[in-house]
Amino acid sequence: MTREPERVERAPASLEDLLTAVAAGDRAAFAELYDRTAPRVLGLIKRLLIDHSQSEEVAQEVFLEIWQTAARYQPNKGAAVTWMLTMAHRRAVDRVRSSQSSRDRDVRIGIRDFEPGFDQVSESVEVSVEHERVSKALGRLTELQRQAVKLAYYGGLSHSEIAAKLSIPIGTVKTRLRDGMIRLRDELGVVP
Repeated sequence: MTREPERVERAPASLEDLLTAVAAGDRAAFAELYDRTAPRVLGLIKRLLIDHSQSEEVAQEVFLEIWQTAARYQPNKGAAVTWMLTMAHRRAVDRVRSSQSSRDRDVRIGIRDFEPGFDQVSESVEVSVEHERVSKALGRLTELQRQAVKLAYYGGLSHSEIAAKLSIPIGTVKTRLRDGMIRLRDELGVVP
């Protein structure tokens, strides 16, 4: 009777080891890395893009980038999965921004080429009346609320920019904006 050789069970390679092997061009390591991480990468991308086909396309781009740039991964700066998910997040955000930019461009072209079919005098009067209503409603806010609302909506500043400009905590900015907007809604008779 011949004796079968004992099988030695090896622990699965870590993602860091797999990335190192991928950097050396190891296709089998890349296949294993893909199998182990693709669901998480695709899941993250889908949460940002919603559209399944676009998400798959971006995930494919991410794995291509991983294959091409695995040598840049530095284990001392973080976990391999973090590096990969950061790459996926950036790609997904880039896709969102690109899509938004394309939509904005289409809107600008549409607006430029649009010839209004309405009475401009009537429109001007309505805008003027609405502007006056908003101005009166703003006048009924506290000075602090009015200041925060004007900086946010007329100045286009973010919460953190307002906090820095006014030298107050960001939570205070958010509270002033929330309270100011609730009061404006009530003053203007807007139903939530």
